Order: sequence, then C-alpha cells, then structure tokens
Amino acid sequence: MLLIIESGSTKSDWVLLNNDQRTYFSTIGLNPYFHDEDAVESAINANLELADLGDKINAVYFYGAGCSADHLNAIIKRGIQRVFKHAKIVIDHDLTACAYATYTGEPAISCIIGTGSNSCFFDGKSISEKVPALGYILGDEGSGTYMGKRLLADYLYNRLPESLYAALRNEAGLTKDEIVDHVYKQPNANVYLASFVPIIYKFKEEVYVRRLVVEGFKQFLSVHVCSFDNYKEVPVHFVGSISRLFQQELEEACAYYEVRLGNVVQKPVDGLVNYHQKYLHVESQITQG
Repeated sequence: MLLIIESGSTKSDWVLLNNDQRTYFSTIGLNPYFHDEDAVESAINANLELADLGDKINAVYFYGAGCSADHLNAIIKRGIQRVFKHAKIVIDHDLTACAYATYTGEPAISCIIGTGSNSCFFDGKSISEKVPALGYILGDEGSGTYMGKRLLADYLYNRLPESLYAALRNEAGLTKDEIVDHVYKQPNANVYLASFVPIIYKFKEEVYVRRLVVEGFKQFLSVHVCSFDNYKEVPVHFVGSISRLFQQELEEACAYYEVRLGNVVQKPVDGLVNYHQKYLHVESQITQG
C-alpha cells in the first residue's frame, strides 16, 4: 500500500493506493515552519482510519508547503515515520506536486494560489524557479493570506464598503486587539489571515472586492509568472482554492498580461496521483496489505 499526500498550510489531502483502489483521507495542513514532528504525528493519529494503516504502508510520498530544504523536510519525515514505521518516505515541495498535478505532456508554468502562492516552470523532466516564495509577510501575492491581510488592514483603517464592514463587525465581531493578537502573537497567522476568504467570496460582486482580488492576481503574475522569459509562449496552470474560487478575476488578470491560462485545479491530489502512476510507475511499490 502507498500513500500520496498534497499538503498546503491549511489542509492536507491523503490518497491511499491499494492496487487500483483509491481511498481518501484528510488532516490539517502540515508545514515545517509551523509544525514540529510531534505535531505531525498527532495530526496523523487524529485521523483514526489513517493511523490504523500503520504497519501496512510500504511507501509515503509527501509534498508540502514549506518543504523546501533538507532540514525542514526532516521534520515532516520524522513525524510520519513514527506512524508508518516500515514505509519508505519521500518528502518534497508542494511546488513539485503542483508541477506534476498539472502536467499535460508539454512544458508549462505551474502556479499555486491557495493560502500562499508560488510558481515554477516544468518541462517534463526538471522543475525550475525564477523567484523565491517569501511567505505571507514579504510575499504570497494574490493568495488567501494576501487577501485577508488587505481586508483586515482596510477594516481597521475604516476603508471598507459599509456592507462588508458590517459583516466583519457584526458577524465576526472583530476588534483591533483580537486581530493584532492573532497576527502578531498567535501561531499560524497565515492560516488566520486566509480564514477570511469565505467572507471575501461572499461579497465578490462588490467593486472593492473585485479590485482587491484582480490587483492581487496581477501582482502575482507580475512577480511570479512574468519573470519567466517564455511566459507568453507556454500555458500557465494554477492549483489552489483561491485560483478556483476567483477564476473569473484570474482570467481578467491573465488577459492583462497576455498570459495563456491553462488548467485551474482546486485540489491537485488526483492529478498528482495520476502523474505518479503514469510517469513514476508507483504500481511496483504497491502490494496487498
């Protein structure tokens, strides 16, 4: 049996491959910048069906946000190894998962726009980056954290349309002290900021919201896509909840930069599994457990 995992900062999608059968599980997002190996083990054990697989798993392929260096990958690996003691474990970046999940047989730029944002170029053999991902404080243009940060700043500056301001004040009961505490003192500030996306989506017809989203996507394209010399010559694929929820605004931003929009996929895990089966031939590692 084999597990393939695609993890963002908010949620992890797990797929169990047993011969031709796929079984799906989910846990919280596991990011080595915010979670140690104890937290990784606890998150897996919180899903009892997943944890019960224990000794039955032959191999684990984990692709996650923040998994961009050996010392960071080791955190995730040690946590997973505690549960799946006999499994071969491979840890890689979520950007690799994005490239694999959107690959259609031709070179392309593949982008993540979810809680965070990033981009790469994949020619079918190797993955290359032009600019780094700087996280929610310095980067993450166009992402859920970007939108949440802009929204909360304008809320505190009293720059929101009345209907949107009232929703945050009355429905969420937000205060300055609460916002500052979550952003500057509590863990997982990026997830907190992105948690306001449902309210943003609810008011997506507001001129303010449409401008916020389109400007965020334009910033992302300017930094992360237009940095590639061939960005007008190859398709540009997107994965992540934000790109899917606001696809119309994404199309507008792409048209502005003459970007050829490719696939827009909310949950890339199935495409990732398909890539593993077609190009990496993982079937040879699956045995009946």
